[in-house]
Amino acid sequence: MRITRRATFALTALGLPGIAAAQAPWPNRPLRMVIPWPPGQATDLAGRVIAQRLQEKLGQPVVPENRAGAGGTIGTDVVAKSAPDGYTLLAGSSGPFTISPLLQRLPYDTARDLAPIAMWGVSPYLLVVKPDFPANTVAEFVALMKARPGHYSFGSSGTAATAHLIIEAFNARAGIDALHVPFAGSAPSMTALIGGQISYSIETMAATYPLVRQGALKALGVSLKDGTSLARDIAPFARTPGFEGFDAGAWVGLVARAGTPAPIADRLAQEVETGMADPTVRGRFESIFVEPFARGPAAFATYLQEQRDLFKGIIERQNIRID
Repeated sequence: MRITRRATFALTALGLPGIAAAQAPWPNRPLRMVIPWPPGQATDLAGRVIAQRLQEKLGQPVVPENRAGAGGTIGTDVVAKSAPDGYTLLAGSSGPFTISPLLQRLPYDTARDLAPIAMWGVSPYLLVVKPDFPANTVAEFVALMKARPGHYSFGSSGTAATAHLIIEAFNARAGIDALHVPFAGSAPSMTALIGGQISYSIETMAATYPLVRQGALKALGVSLKDGTSLARDIAPFARTPGFEGFDAGAWVGLVARAGTPAPIADRLAQEVETGMADPTVRGRFESIFVEPFARGPAAFATYLQEQRDLFKGIIERQNIRID
């Protein structure tokens, strides 16, 4: 019987006997997980949780490697140019994977060079205002905004940042006309909101929820379609008429080089999926305000396309550009 080279590699990856037995099964040496952000950022913290989980289950070290810079595109490009052998993985995230390719020319093509393996979770975004703002629901908020077009302003963590695009998507759905005030990060944006320099913002739960719990801000809604288990009392935008199906957030997940053998990709996806069902893993995600949400390769790819379409539409409608 003739065994093709492709079949031999598949057998090798699974460690099956036969002609592939002379070659060591995957993994037989340490793996690295490239994290395209600085230490302490949400993708970094989540990536390290998954790296530890994979290390325990694969029996080989999975070494986190921070390769920050250029909005996450430098580290993402490292994986896009790596060998498709399952030894170099990416802690993928919305910015460099979904949004940046829509705004600028990059040295990689996500569809050609990278393959989604498994989604870990998503960062919810909260619509927040000052405690004395005269609205307590999304519907009341929209009514106030529409009653005085151009009167209100909103802050974001920067032009074309995920927060900015989610706010623009929200405003477009509601028909809101408001002034955008970009800041150099979510922290100064929240400071300006508390100080009354801007009227509202939609920012990550990590940036907003501690301030909501302290009473410094009031949360009117959350961007995820089904709400968030991290704050069940905050209603999703999708429950408000006109926002049906609205679902946006900053995803995090495992990505590999395109062409990684299917048996390896499937094994990685399986380990992530079972890991996300572990209460300890879920608890660590929740502690950094990331909603645990496992999606396998097919569902993950579908979700990525939906998010790309959402952000592509808003970028084109609002003519958003990076200076």
